[in-house]
Formats: sequence, C-alpha cells, structure tokens
Amino acid sequence: MRRIADLGWQLAGALVQVPPVPDLPPGRVVELSGRGRTFVVDTGAPPGRPNAPPLILLHALGCTGLLTWYPSLPALAARYRVITFDQRWHGRGIRSPHFRLDDCADDAVAVADALGVDRFVAVGYSMGSLVAQLTAIRHRDRLAGLVLGASTMRFTRGRADPLALRVLALRIRTMAERRLRAGPFGAPPDARADANRWAAAQFRSTSPTEIAGATAVLAGFDSSRWVGRIDTPTAVVITTRDHAVPAAQQRALVRRLPHATAFEIESGHAAVVLDAARFTPALLAACAWVSLHRANQRANHPPARAPR
Repeated sequence: MRRIADLGWQLAGALVQVPPVPDLPPGRVVELSGRGRTFVVDTGAPPGRPNAPPLILLHALGCTGLLTWYPSLPALAARYRVITFDQRWHGRGIRSPHFRLDDCADDAVAVADALGVDRFVAVGYSMGSLVAQLTAIRHRDRLAGLVLGASTMRFTRGRADPLALRVLALRIRTMAERRLRAGPFGAPPDARADANRWAAAQFRSTSPTEIAGATAVLAGFDSSRWVGRIDTPTAVVITTRDHAVPAAQQRALVRRLPHATAFEIESGHAAVVLDAARFTPALLAACAWVSLHRANQRANHPPARAPR
C-alpha cells in the first residue's frame, strides 16, 4: 500500500500553479429529478483521455463548489473529469425546508444521474467530507473511490459546537476574501476588480442564516457507528495544524476506515483555498492513490467469466 502511495506523490508532481480567479470553467443550472435545481460545473474528460475517472467535488461549509475548489480545478481537470456543484442551502443550490446531510449525499448521486455518470470518486472537504462519507454508505454501488480532506467522524461534543463552527465558517470567509484580494490567488491587476466582485458574490450567495442552520446539523454528525463499513478505497488529506478538526481526530478516522491511507500537510482548516500550494499536490496524490488502488483491486480480482 505504501508503494502505491509513493507512486501517487510522484504522479502528482512537486509544483502546482494556482489559477487566477477569473480563469473558471463554465457552469450551468441543472434540474435534478424530483429534487430541485443547482449550479453545476462539469469540465468533461481531458483531451485524449475519454475514459478518465469522474470526480464529484463536495465543498465546505459556507462556500460554493467553485469557491472551495477553484485553486485545484486546472490540475484535477488535466487528469480527470471534474464535476462540482453548489450543495443545498449554499450558493445556487437547492433551497429546501430542511437541511439534511443525507439529502446532500443523495443530491451528489442525482447530479451524477443528470450528467450520465455511473461510478465516480467522491471528493469532499470539511462539510463536503461528511457528505462524501454518507454517499459511500448510502450509495456504495456508485462509488469508485473516496477522497476526504480535513475530515472527522464527529466534531467535539458540547453545546457550544454550533456557535464555534459558525464562527469558524465566517472567519474562513473573511480570511479567504482578503487573500483573494491581495494574495497569490488573486487576479492580475487589470482584472482585480472583477475578481473581487466574483469572490464577494460567491461569499454572499449563502446567507448567515443558512450557514447557521447547516452548522447546527454538522455539529450533530457522528459516523463512528458505521464508518467502518465503508469498503471503497479511501485517501484522506490530513491538515495537521487544523484548529477546527484536530489532526488526532482526522487520524482516528483513517484508522477506522478499512481501506484507507493518509497524506499529511502542515496547514490549517482553510488549506483548500488559503494554502493551495500545499493542499493541491496532496489532493492530486490522494486521487492518484485511489485510482491506482482501485486498478490494483481489479487486477487482483478480475470479474468472473460467464460459463460457456
């Protein structure tokens, strides 16, 4: 297993260029049968790789699909068919009377159905990683692999949990907005105003009330009773300086998963955007490990041939 992980790192490469904000793939509003409408980005298969594995990227609390994943999209799209969408109560996602993580997991499969995708790798960060766990347990036959970032089986117990998570989400939004304006993830000077407007619109497309409601649901999440039944190949990117999800909790999740490996980076909970130079290579390595592990399983256990 370690040899496959090492090969994953080699495939990922040492350096990944982070794109400016305006360089975004196009998206569209998609109707999910019987569920509602959401905004979906689908990069399609990379040139020359029509059978590239599809990834469905599940975003963090208080963000949108593009806002969470845009620094990693070009590198991922060069290797995979990449799909991301705004989850319910976020961005241009479904507005329902209640927010339930089970519904979010079912939405991911509904997006795959709408795009004609059979099996896919679910890639989730923070809130999205909880949704990815539920997708793996509720839709086992649809997953080709699982990649989790800044993940946990449950958040620290206590009545202050919802408030603490809400404060964290708002803090990440503020930090990201400042970084997008002035840091290496910002647009070139001649396009900075447009980049600022884009970032602000992404942040404001989810209201504080919706964040508070979703946060309360996240605080009650607990997969410890069933996470050991997830049997799909899983790679976990651990953020070792994470104050929201301590590294010890992230490592405990890896130990409970039957077919998992870990890639650790020295960064905090907002690494997916604010420290993409570290996070994106680890993400690529994790996706490569899952793909290679899956291929290795198929080679060692080929499908039985029908009798003649």
